[in-house]
Formats: sequence, structure tokens, C-alpha cells
Amino acid sequence: MTRLISILGSTGSIGTNVLKVVDKMPGAFRVAALAGGRNAGLMAEQIEKYRPSFVSVLDKKQAESIRSRARRFGTKVLWGDTAAEEIASLDGVDIVISAITGMAGFRPTLAAAQKGTVLALANKESMVVGGRLIRQAARRFRTKIVPVDSEHSGVFQCLCGRRKKFVRRLILTASGGPFFRTPAAEIKNKTVAQVLRHPRWHMGRKVTVDSATMINKGLELIEARWLFDFPPDKLDVLIHPQSVVHSLVEFEDGSILAQLSATDMKIPIQYALTYPERVNSSLPRLDLAGVKRLEFFPVDVRRYPLFQTAREALESGGSAPVALNAANETAVAAFLNASIGFTDIARVVIEVLDRYVPGPTDSVGAVFEIDRQARRLAEDSIILRKKG
Repeated sequence: MTRLISILGSTGSIGTNVLKVVDKMPGAFRVAALAGGRNAGLMAEQIEKYRPSFVSVLDKKQAESIRSRARRFGTKVLWGDTAAEEIASLDGVDIVISAITGMAGFRPTLAAAQKGTVLALANKESMVVGGRLIRQAARRFRTKIVPVDSEHSGVFQCLCGRRKKFVRRLILTASGGPFFRTPAAEIKNKTVAQVLRHPRWHMGRKVTVDSATMINKGLELIEARWLFDFPPDKLDVLIHPQSVVHSLVEFEDGSILAQLSATDMKIPIQYALTYPERVNSSLPRLDLAGVKRLEFFPVDVRRYPLFQTAREALESGGSAPVALNAANETAVAAFLNASIGFTDIARVVIEVLDRYVPGPTDSVGAVFEIDRQARRLAEDSIILRKKG
């Protein structure tokens, strides 16, 4: 049976990989709808190839630039602040893939969680800022959340059929980013180009920077807390430079299950799309004999201070993860625009976590109020650093 899918973030790194998986499985899926960002040219190409019923873009100018081509294929073009939420809420869709980067993906992900279908989740920030709200919605509407990120997909697979009470720890792995073996004194002056040169994964710019600071692993711990409903003291991270073992689950009897695969995001994407089945594919196979060694290291919080900051936000709970995410998004954008240095990212985020005023996170409006406050504080910190 052909499954109808909607892709939120179809023009980004995860979204384009989803479409590559779809291409390799003819007849298994039909693209019902796409939500893109600012790449109207790529969206126009996707419309022509997949002929979805609906697409969304960010603004009216982008909508007008693709409308004539969309009309030829009977595709309706939506635009504006709520357009992606409309794509996430379409009736008749079997799977919604949430792959919009950052806080922008929160509302569409929540809308998808309220549809009672399968939510293939690749937007970690949604669970970081609104994990409780998304879990509540998924329970109420009987939505099945299947993680797409390789680490959470690995945990999901290791936990399948296991009783939660026997689990001692969930362990996510991290590559360590491009500077794992770089002397600490040399990290300060790293350029944007150097930071974006990840040793293992090909990802979007923002998540690649997050990998270099290792805040991505802190965010993933917060995501795991809500995805799998485990307390902070049962969540851990190990640096694993080979990126072959994506996660591990340790049980009370000392046994550890691990999920291994080749370093290719299309593998967890395909699993999320075909779950609970496992389908033969042309995706890369893991050559264990060729790997030769598997190394694991504890996280050095002196080298990765933002990982520790994220861990503290996880343990504090409440609005701290919202402020953490907002400050980091703002600081990373400033770094990518060459407004601040690489190590300034951590200084900005830590300063915001020290200064922001905690508040409730029991509604979407409350979450966005904390987000706005933290972004203002981060922007003030960035301005002071530019002046300095």
C-alpha cells in the first residue's frame, strides 16, 4: 500500500535526504505536501518532480515565484507564518516528517502531533522547548512518534520490546566534532569554514556548528528525556569518533545493546518511514572488518562548556531548555554571519542562562515568551561583544 507523506523542511538537508529515500522505493510513498524555507528554486524543482497537492513557503514573494509552475501540476501554494502548520495538519496523510530546523519547527511539529498519524521527528528543538506539550498531544491523539536523528533512532530500536524498568542508562554517542583532537588553545580562532568541516556527517550549517560546540548532544539529551520518558540521571553521552555506534542502552543486569550502521542519515530516515518493517534497500552496509576499532571517551566539559550548560538546563527543567535553545540559535546565527568568534557562542549562551527570568512553559504562548526574552538578551550580549 502506498503511504502518503508530508515533509516539513523539504529543501533542507534532512528533507532532501527523505526524498532520496522515497526515490529509491518506487510505489511505496507518494508526496502529498511539502513545506520549504527560502530556497524557492529547489522547491519549484520538487514540485515538478513530485507533484504534491500542497506546498508552503515563507513569504508572498516566494509563493508568487513558484505559483505559475505549481499551477501546471495542480499544486496549491501556501505562504506565511502558519503555512507549515497547515501542511502538518492535512487530512489523509499517513506520515509527517518534521525536519524544519530550529524553533521554527515547533508549531508545525505540535500540529503534526495532533493528527493521530505517524510523526517522523527530526526537529530536536521542538522536543527541547515543548517536549511536554508534544507528548501530551501525541498521547491524546494517539500519534506515534518515530525519531529520525541517528542517535535517537538507535535508542528507539534498542528499546523496542524491552521493559523500561530494566533500563539503567540511555547512552547517545557524539563524534566530538571537527576539533576533538585540536589543542584547546587553537580553538578560539577557528573560522566559519573550519567549523563547518565536519569529519563524519554532511549536515546543515547550524547543526554542524552545534556539533563543534557539542551543544547538539546536550539538546539531544533533553530531546531523549521527552521522547523516551527517562529522568536526566539515566541519560548519558560518550564521544565516539568513528560514528559507527549511534547509541547504546545499558540494562540493570550489566548487558548493553548497541545500534550500529554506516554513517548515512538515509538509514534512520528509511527506518522511520517504513517502521515497524525493515525493508531491503541499496543504502550503504557497514563493513565491521573495515572499521578495525571502536573508541569511546567521556565528554571533557572544559573543551565543550556548552554541553555542560545544556546538561544543567536539562536537570533544571522548566523554562531553562527554552532559553538555552533561543540563546544558542541567536549566537550561532551571529557566528555564521561573522559577528562573533567561535568561542563567543558559549559565552553568549551561558550569560543568557544566568540572566533570563524563568517562567511557565505550559502553553505555546508561554514558551514563545521565554524564547523572545532569551533572544533579546542574546542579541544584547552579541552587540556588546561587537563593540568590544
